[in-house]
Amino acid sequence: MRKPTRTLLAAALVLGVAAGPAALSPAVAAPAPAAAATAPASPDLSAVLAGLPRADATAALVRVGGTEGVWRGSAGVRDLESGAPADPAGRFRAGSVTKVFTAATVLQLAAEGRIDLDRTARSYLPELIPGRYATVTVRQLLNHTHGIPAPDFPGTTVEEWYEHRFDVHEPEELVRSATAKPREFRPGTRQHYLNIGYTIAGLVVERVTGDAFEEQVGKRILRPLGLRDTYLPGREAGIRGPYNHGYQLMRREDGTTGLRDVSVWRATDGWAAGDLISTTADLERFTRALFGGGVVRGPLLEEMFTLPEVTDFRSGEPAAYSAGLSVKRLGGRDVWGKTGGRWGFNATIASTRHGERTLVYSVNSTDAKGQSMNRTALELMLATYGQPSE
Repeated sequence: MRKPTRTLLAAALVLGVAAGPAALSPAVAAPAPAAAATAPASPDLSAVLAGLPRADATAALVRVGGTEGVWRGSAGVRDLESGAPADPAGRFRAGSVTKVFTAATVLQLAAEGRIDLDRTARSYLPELIPGRYATVTVRQLLNHTHGIPAPDFPGTTVEEWYEHRFDVHEPEELVRSATAKPREFRPGTRQHYLNIGYTIAGLVVERVTGDAFEEQVGKRILRPLGLRDTYLPGREAGIRGPYNHGYQLMRREDGTTGLRDVSVWRATDGWAAGDLISTTADLERFTRALFGGGVVRGPLLEEMFTLPEVTDFRSGEPAAYSAGLSVKRLGGRDVWGKTGGRWGFNATIASTRHGERTLVYSVNSTDAKGQSMNRTALELMLATYGQPSE
């Protein structure tokens, strides 16, 4: 949900997505392997999945739910070599959807009095956060108003990243690289969406609990909610269990351009900001619980639905990110959620504020982490909720 409303609208018009949200069926049926849905009354969503695999995506898994009805579908292939139908229960890399789990973990600790959102990150990590960032608070880490720039990485193109796909990036090293640079702006005055704030937040969790970040997420969220197919992989490069392969369009050694299987790839550069692996069923359960107050409770839940009163560092538009979530106005109502991208994979969780309509998808996109939103992902979002509106 990083696209400005004007850009989303322009893209929707080019793609010809229907102006209104899809009608849904109140009944649930088990999704079949390819382009199967629970409701023939949802033509827009069915049309989005028709024709997969295609140039922008090799597979897609979709679950729409909430009090307004249910729709489920899957399409495409498990892998291009076999051409087997996509597995609706397959795991995938959820990318920055991880930030929602991290924010929820921090907010739970805040509810217990173990983290103070207004306390500085340096007070928790004095040996790691230098004086130039002494005033950055935990809340500013979560809502991207901290002013800390991104760390340095080896490469700027997908081809360069691919050569380093098995590198291990320690979170402390990422923080040192980022905080060695001048700040982008005075903390609390602008918003710039970056991973680094969540890397620091993960380290704060470890410092106050004396426990691994992964174990805290497991204790607090994964096991209580029964998210058995969701995990944080650490240094593992592969995906456990069944999954639909991710492919990325990139330049080959001979100078031609084509798809490369990028499913096996260490995600230590993302860690608490972006390494989660999950399924659509698990993320749908998490989304329902989160928006229903079953993960973060009371006043602290409102942190996830409160935007800082600042403007975006690059665009100058009003801030769109809260603690863990972002918001867009679609179909005449606010839709909150989080997108995520890893090479070969795009994912989203989204919901109206009180869970009337939820959306979870995994798209095996060939242009993940590109400058514009993947076509299939965009069409799914707009078919579910409707056109952008001011």
